[in-house]
Amino acid sequence: MTMPPGDSSAGTTPSSSSGPGPVPLPMPRVAPEKFAAAARTALADTRLRRNLAGATAALRERRAAAAAEAGDWEELRAAGQAIKDGALLNLDAHLLELERAVTAAGGTVHWAVDAAAARRVVTRLVRGTGEAEVLTMRSPVLREIRLDEALARAGITARPAGVGDLVVGLDGNDRPAHPLYPAMHRDRAQIRELFARRLPGAPADLPDDPGALVEAARIHLRGRALAARAAVCGAGLLVAETGTAVLFDSGGDGRVCPVLPETLITVAGIEEIVPTWEDLEVFLQLLPRAAAGRRMSTAVSTWTGVTPGDGPGAFHLVLLDNGRTSVLADEAGRLALRCVRCTACLDVCPVYERTGGDPYGPVHPGPIGAVLTPLMRGVESAADASLPYASTLCGACADVCPVRIDLPDLLVHLRGKVIESRRRRPVPTPELAMMRALAWTLGDRRRYEAALRRGTRWARLLSRGGRIRRLPGLLGKWTDARDVPAPPAESFRAWWRGRPGAGGRR
Repeated sequence: MTMPPGDSSAGTTPSSSSGPGPVPLPMPRVAPEKFAAAARTALADTRLRRNLAGATAALRERRAAAAAEAGDWEELRAAGQAIKDGALLNLDAHLLELERAVTAAGGTVHWAVDAAAARRVVTRLVRGTGEAEVLTMRSPVLREIRLDEALARAGITARPAGVGDLVVGLDGNDRPAHPLYPAMHRDRAQIRELFARRLPGAPADLPDDPGALVEAARIHLRGRALAARAAVCGAGLLVAETGTAVLFDSGGDGRVCPVLPETLITVAGIEEIVPTWEDLEVFLQLLPRAAAGRRMSTAVSTWTGVTPGDGPGAFHLVLLDNGRTSVLADEAGRLALRCVRCTACLDVCPVYERTGGDPYGPVHPGPIGAVLTPLMRGVESAADASLPYASTLCGACADVCPVRIDLPDLLVHLRGKVIESRRRRPVPTPELAMMRALAWTLGDRRRYEAALRRGTRWARLLSRGGRIRRLPGLLGKWTDARDVPAPPAESFRAWWRGRPGAGGRR
């Protein structure tokens, strides 16, 4: 689900640049590093970890209370799962129905096979308006296609409509920490300090009260929004039978995009479709509770094509594939396309809580990102292959998913794909060579016992204070993140053989 930011209670607030207006938001990093390496910076930032822990804990508490309040929560989850599964099974027919409905309502549908095609379409449409600036309500899909980068190359400035994106844009080196609450990783003191230095028109005595910070940001944003002639936004859902795009907005900032500009461009993944208007009833109850722990969203905007004298005069819908049909072809992996972008899985994940979103790369963060990114892009690169391992498999994400995606099962499925891809390599990787050596050792009792005796002696030499601080070579990657207890002086087998009785048996 695309729920733009703007919730001051969750740490989202404004941003801008020094000078005449806000700088374009920095592009998500296309992570060339494995997850563990990319996460080191976040893990070393104690303030970031503290802010993330506080914000996610508050969201978990609100979400649990909201779900408990709904007496039919499990029935709603089952209904959401059934609707999404049915839509995916007949996706081709629903997409054609959506195109016909949008066209009949005066809109135009564009098909984008990948991110590059989507960027070209949006850039061409914005250029066609003659505008040098465009209002953007950033969403996971817009970050996925790296739209700001393409617009900047074309000489077009993207101006954020959301308070959270404005906050992140103040610092050129900052990046969104959360799809719905981009500034979740910043506390109110940091935001106040940013505004004092970088937000044009911010009062010198601006307090660090969340309400005052949000108001200062919105005053700054309002002028840009009123002057905008073109806007780009995502969509939470697409209704096939009516051609309607739906935006769930946690702060109300995103509503300016489908209301004020002359030209509206909406970019959405092909999986974000539901067959009928009645299906919205389920998601209007599910999504606010799963995403923000509320009974209903702050704002729900719907628009269908073009209505003369009301809203934009031109509407373009860009439908993005970018690997989604490949995911659909994977019998196990296609369940990930149920995702409605509520981010509930992020807020319960112990890994995400400590790293934030940046180490997951440019597609989607958290447990769903650890599944969707390698499903959509493959596991050939080291960075993408590392994502399925960025999980403890604790199962908390599956418990809270409003459409019942079994994320731990999908993570295990993808780990199998990673191993299979490595088996096809002509030269074994060090990890695979080590596993083969271990299999040979464990295949014979005498080899195993001899290795155990030697390994125990070496391990005791490496231990200090009852713990092994660091193992040598590749094994050191294990002890870099955890301490290993020193082995006992005598193994269990040796102790057992020393017991009374023949051969150690009583």
